[in-house]
Amino acid sequence: MKILLSFLAFLFFCQNINAQDNKVILNGYLKDANNGETLIGAAAFIKELSVGTTSNAYGFYALEVPPGQYTVEYSYLGFESITLNVDLTENQELDIELSEEATKIEEVVITAEAEDENVQTVEMSTNKMDVSLIKKMPSLLGEVEIIRGLQLLPGVTTVGEGATGFNVRGGSIDQNLVLLDEAPIFNSSHLFGFFSVFNPDAVKDVKLYKGGIPSRYGGRLSSILDVRMKEGNSKKLSVNGGVGFIFSRLAVEAPIVKDKASFIIAGRRSYIDVLSQPFLPEDQRDSRLYFYDLTLKTNYKISSKDRLFLSGYLGRDKFVFGAQAGFSWGNSTISTRWNHLFSEKLFSNLTLFFSDYDYEINFGDDSQNAFDWTASIKNYSVKPEFSYFFNPQNMIRFGGQAILYEFEPSTAVGISEGEVRDFSLPNKYALESALYIENEQDITDRIKINYGLRWSFLNYMGEGTAYFYGEADAPGDRRPLLSTQQFDQWESIQTYNNLEPRFSFKYQLTPSSSFKMSYNRMAQYIQLVSNTTASTPVDIWTPASNNIRPQLADQVALGYFKNLQKNKYEFTAEVYYKKMQRIVDYVDNADLILNERIEGDILEGEGRAYGLELLMEKKKGTFTGWVSYTLARTERKVEGINQGNWYPSRFDQTHNLSISGFYELNKRWTLSSTFSLISGTPVTFPTSRYEQQGYILPHNANDTRNNVRIPAYHRWDIGATLKGKEKPDKKWTGEWVFSIYNVYSRRNPFAIFFRPEGDGRPPVNGPVNTEAIKLSVIGSFIPSVSYNFKFN
Repeated sequence: MKILLSFLAFLFFCQNINAQDNKVILNGYLKDANNGETLIGAAAFIKELSVGTTSNAYGFYALEVPPGQYTVEYSYLGFESITLNVDLTENQELDIELSEEATKIEEVVITAEAEDENVQTVEMSTNKMDVSLIKKMPSLLGEVEIIRGLQLLPGVTTVGEGATGFNVRGGSIDQNLVLLDEAPIFNSSHLFGFFSVFNPDAVKDVKLYKGGIPSRYGGRLSSILDVRMKEGNSKKLSVNGGVGFIFSRLAVEAPIVKDKASFIIAGRRSYIDVLSQPFLPEDQRDSRLYFYDLTLKTNYKISSKDRLFLSGYLGRDKFVFGAQAGFSWGNSTISTRWNHLFSEKLFSNLTLFFSDYDYEINFGDDSQNAFDWTASIKNYSVKPEFSYFFNPQNMIRFGGQAILYEFEPSTAVGISEGEVRDFSLPNKYALESALYIENEQDITDRIKINYGLRWSFLNYMGEGTAYFYGEADAPGDRRPLLSTQQFDQWESIQTYNNLEPRFSFKYQLTPSSSFKMSYNRMAQYIQLVSNTTASTPVDIWTPASNNIRPQLADQVALGYFKNLQKNKYEFTAEVYYKKMQRIVDYVDNADLILNERIEGDILEGEGRAYGLELLMEKKKGTFTGWVSYTLARTERKVEGINQGNWYPSRFDQTHNLSISGFYELNKRWTLSSTFSLISGTPVTFPTSRYEQQGYILPHNANDTRNNVRIPAYHRWDIGATLKGKEKPDKKWTGEWVFSIYNVYSRRNPFAIFFRPEGDGRPPVNGPVNTEAIKLSVIGSFIPSVSYNFKFN
């Protein structure tokens, strides 16, 4: 490690030792002329010097050049470029607003970024999805779905319909860090995974990191999903929304002070509970089955050097069945950010956020017989970040973060015949912190690298009781409790720290092709406690402790990137290998619910994931789309499971093929279609059975894990969008969206289980026969119609 860091420091020193002091700075913000939104990844290029840069996540750019007269081109795909003659005899601040290109059928594009960004940048194993493209995809019940769009890309999977979250390159769903304006979202799904928590009307940018993760990100092993919200129209009032079969949405954005302060507020609510009321029995009329979310953001430009942002999210799912039972869960976040320009070259952002995920379970409708359970994970964070535009060849980022976690595993009280029993578990506390530095450096015209280092630290703290366990009698057995110790508030129980090096490399083979490679180490200090095939809303989060060590992952990726026919087509091929350490698993028959000694049931193992990802994308023309294919394997090895041998993980899917197409029939009609074919996930079936007094006891004689695969998953969806007629100076525009989900009514298996044939009673004579039952969440095609509108 020391040799690598010394070599990179030497490269930086050699390239900049002769840097001249008589340089000038050109900087500013790049924005959308229509609404004042800052543009992420827009390009500023000086033709005479053949140097350029792109705007950061807040639209800021900076270039350092010798004094002189220059021709500067500003561009962003889907927008008209601007070319200016700039007299740079001294530092100059220049904010630019780009206008969208006039709509032409023959020039339809499906992204908003530099045309050759995929081959020119050092980034690899990343996917950026434009919200306007996601809105064209066939939808379930008419609702635009961001997470489902990501699952059509290579390396991203799900275990089936009704499964919350997503899996990336062999990782579990808790190994994905989902950020909404910097604040973490711990459950990214509504309605058990059918819809995501992100309102498309409020989303500005969606970017997924699967590998080559820069050092400014950390905390999870597998991926970072960075979702940025719109800032609000700073030019004029704009209202948009949609009305569907089971829910509707509305977003309002407007300037508070034109070109200086603006806001956006967006809300959604399902109303299936309202529609179902007339069909429910009398004792179920109080049932409430719905979800809602509310998203808010405002910003204020204090001066040319300072800008404030305030973002908030509140979302909840409620399933209440009459007055006797129900449960609910939801996320809430609030984040404040302050952008400050210390100098022409030093940009900073300070983020403060609060995030809370909680759920409730209730049974019983009287004071004598009831059960109430609540749980949550709260976190408070401060995150200072700095970007230093050293020169056109080097952009340095550095900063840190501190997160205080408060885990409430359960506040549970049961009442039986008036007798009260408290099942509550004590809260847990942890402080996670990190420092990082990274540099993106152009070594030559062909070679670009990004290298960095992240140091992370966890302090698992009191107030609380720490449990100390002995060695298990045999691998895979429950560990015996030896002793306990009480710790005071903020007293350290266990600490961990890790160095996480990151490195990415790009070699430009030709102007239209490049070779890339990357390495990253990631550490994860919190994890879900769950042994289900798919995560549920009532899973428990817990920190690393004196019994659970933080998980680690090392990933290497190689890639070839090629653009064809003047960037009309993009081809990407990547291979990756990821090694995971200290992966959490559980002893057989582990008790994960309301168990204060749960850490004694946890096993530690290792994992590996490797694969090939292919993506061919057509980005221009009346017909656009992509074909994605992933060949992958994900395995685990835990002493005491599967006789200590490697076994496929529960989300291992060997083949994953996705095809997406969009056809602009004319200026009003757009047709879309998606198809997915995915290998079935592994499950554990018994290999033998015992019969006793007519009852069946399944048995796995060889102690094998995930020894069978369920049938393959495949689904075809189609959609069509009809835009309203265009009229000059028309303030109201609308479109009808038609879609059919699961066109040929495929009953994809979510799980398979066994049960005795008949009514379950043992037969009088003869053997007991069993039957396999396939559980499918969706078994028919689902048509939908929705209407989207916009007023400005």
